[in-house]
Amino acid sequence: MKPVKLKRSFFNRPTIDVAVDLLGKIFIYMDGSKKIGGRLVEVEAYIGKDDPACHACHGKTPRNEIMFGKPGYLYVYFTYGNHHMLNIVTEKEGFPAAVLLRGLEPLYGIKQMMKNRGVDKLTDATNGPGKIAKAQGITVKQKGLDVTGDKIYVVDDMTQPGEIWCSPRIGIGDRGADKMWRFFIKDNPYVSKAPPYIDKMSRRFCRKTH
Repeated sequence: MKPVKLKRSFFNRPTIDVAVDLLGKIFIYMDGSKKIGGRLVEVEAYIGKDDPACHACHGKTPRNEIMFGKPGYLYVYFTYGNHHMLNIVTEKEGFPAAVLLRGLEPLYGIKQMMKNRGVDKLTDATNGPGKIAKAQGITVKQKGLDVTGDKIYVVDDMTQPGEIWCSPRIGIGDRGADKMWRFFIKDNPYVSKAPPYIDKMSRRFCRKTH
């Protein structure tokens, strides 16, 4: 079956469903005529004002305004003075939610990604959220791009992702730490390294329990 580009309706759904269904899909950024990207293997969900780890938990600000907009747009923010984080806005307009991209298996523009990251080992190029952005050359300048457009997009090539696991999200402290909203493909080498306590809490994902 021919690969298809995801439409806005894919992102206009409950964030957990979008996050899980993004695993195995191909995230592409067109840097001029160069295609850079790969298969998503790890993501996290951030959902609304009741999620203390979500940027929208304290309401709308100039930084997070895009999260309140239409689904299927790129939300990029700069953190720790060093990393750009890539998120795709989800759910209906007015409800702030997004999926953070945490791990990607390189498929296109591999040499460029390794050069951008300054690494010799491919598995070190995109096994973390800040690494993905740097490898693909994406910064806050790309914030607000339509993920269903031609500059940045997600493709479904019908590849089955394998066994999906879930865990608490990484790097949020106690804010929403009870929520098992990190999703990843088990044993994939491009999944980011999690703290030991996160690994111990990880379990096979069951859609019925979320």
